[in-house]
Amino acid sequence: MQTPQPASHAAGLVLAAGAGSRYGQPKALVHDAAGHSWLRHTIDVLTASGCSPVIVVLGARGAEAAALLTPAASVLVVQATDWADGLSASLRAGLLCALEQPGLTSVAVVPVDVPDLNQATIERMIGTSTETTLRQARFAGQPGHPVVIGRAHWEPLMAGATGDSGAGPYLRSHAAEAVECGDLGTGVDVDRPN
Repeated sequence: MQTPQPASHAAGLVLAAGAGSRYGQPKALVHDAAGHSWLRHTIDVLTASGCSPVIVVLGARGAEAAALLTPAASVLVVQATDWADGLSASLRAGLLCALEQPGLTSVAVVPVDVPDLNQATIERMIGTSTETTLRQARFAGQPGHPVVIGRAHWEPLMAGATGDSGAGPYLRSHAAEAVECGDLGTGVDVDRPN
């Protein structure tokens, strides 16, 4: 009798530690015009897409951002004490937490500043991800988020990530699969208030 293979099990990873200097405040604290929290929206979309747990990396004004969250067993909050070192510090903190979770095959990585992120985009990107998956969403051919990173890539990515570049150099050097998602959303990340 054959043993069934385990289903793909993806976590969500929200990068929300930065100070948001161009925006004027940490983006983890931003609410849209209707009063909805960007941070809460990102967590909710990842959760609705089947990501479990959702790992949230906070840093600048982290206690204030954490106060916006409803305690849930499926949400793990990580404080990146070295958040000022750049995006790579947040990525390392989140991937380190993911490594401690049993049974995960991949993570769907998104920054908190993509307010039109939606469930259909996450589901397309996760697809049948495995431990060797390396995918990046594209919007009209331009790279964006989410990025889906299989477990086999976590440690080498953490070892090589520096400064404010995040996973970009690793994705390029390892020929990440590009998945067009422009039919589902804009993928625009918001750097400055309107």
